[in-house]
Amino acid sequence: MDVFQLNNFELGTLYSTYGIVALLSYVYGGTLADRYPPRKLMATALIMTAAGGIYLAQFPSYQGLQWLYGYWGFSTIFLFWSAMIKATRNWGGGAQQGRAFGYLEAGRGLIAASIGVIGVLVFSYLLPEDLNSASFEERKAAFLYVILFAVLLATLVGIIVFFHLKEQEAQEEISTTKADNSLSNIIQVAKMPTVGLLIVIVLCAYCGYKVTDILSLYASEIMLFDEVDAAKVGSYQMYLRPLVCVIVGVFADKSSSALWLIRGFAVLFIGSLLFASGLVNAPLSGLFIFTVIITGIGTYSLRTLYYAAVKEGHIPYAVTGTAVGIISVVGYTPDIFIGPVMGILLDNSPGITGHQHVFALLGGFSLVGAFASLRFKKMTQSHSSPPRI
Repeated sequence: MDVFQLNNFELGTLYSTYGIVALLSYVYGGTLADRYPPRKLMATALIMTAAGGIYLAQFPSYQGLQWLYGYWGFSTIFLFWSAMIKATRNWGGGAQQGRAFGYLEAGRGLIAASIGVIGVLVFSYLLPEDLNSASFEERKAAFLYVILFAVLLATLVGIIVFFHLKEQEAQEEISTTKADNSLSNIIQVAKMPTVGLLIVIVLCAYCGYKVTDILSLYASEIMLFDEVDAAKVGSYQMYLRPLVCVIVGVFADKSSSALWLIRGFAVLFIGSLLFASGLVNAPLSGLFIFTVIITGIGTYSLRTLYYAAVKEGHIPYAVTGTAVGIISVVGYTPDIFIGPVMGILLDNSPGITGHQHVFALLGGFSLVGAFASLRFKKMTQSHSSPPRI
């Protein structure tokens, strides 16, 4: 914000521009993933995203940033998202979907944290010890190297993906399924009952993920932690992510993703119920930490499994991209509405009451998600072969 001379509203509009383009990109990006090899789409997306970073390194105007964030919404979603999910499904094969998506989610968490740490180290290394004395030009020069680091990393990974990401031939009724880019194909996939249930499951699970954004605020306002300790709550919870994702993925492969989705929503409901009860209050920091852990376990379990369940839902491999696009375009709408809803609840009822209302809402989403997962489990058990489309 300092280097680009942006205020909070302008930064928010950039994220909105990205979000709007991304939302429009999910469905047709999914059909594209069913027509071309994931490695080509993912590599192209990474190189294009890196090219956007080179433009960012020119420190464009606010108007230029609007175009850039729209461009990134296209490169990171239209070309990348469904292709990544399809590649992971392919990698997991017939018996290790939970493990594959568990490794994916755990790895995403670890890499994101690592990149953040490296970026901060690069930035701090290039600035004087007294950060307050750093001039605008010094900050700008330091941030330039952070951008170039990200550009270099995305480019290298793009090259590695293009040459080394292998795709095995999926043995899932490919001969009976024709993937194309037509609207009729999208409509037919959308009509599949398991796709509809996965939309509900992803939406409810993603609401849980977004609500965890206020845990640091809860620590500050309700538990009376100082700013540093409150910030650590959100950071430490991230360390649960790789551990939970891998463990849950392995166990899901031994039973079913649907069963562990039900359990994940049940755990999330318990965590939200504890917060909504008003019992988690200062000075009961032990109960607070326990509830944060419970909520985190539920949240990350669900993030691991909702795409691992695509194969279990008898969705043919050849239309995986289309299905993921349809699921994502609705399932990730909490990015649009959950923030304002939480803000209204917290503002209208200051103190612990507002937080209770937010977590009561999360409890409701958890119950809906559990019911949808139960229906999904019963439906998938009653069908032994994938539907023809």
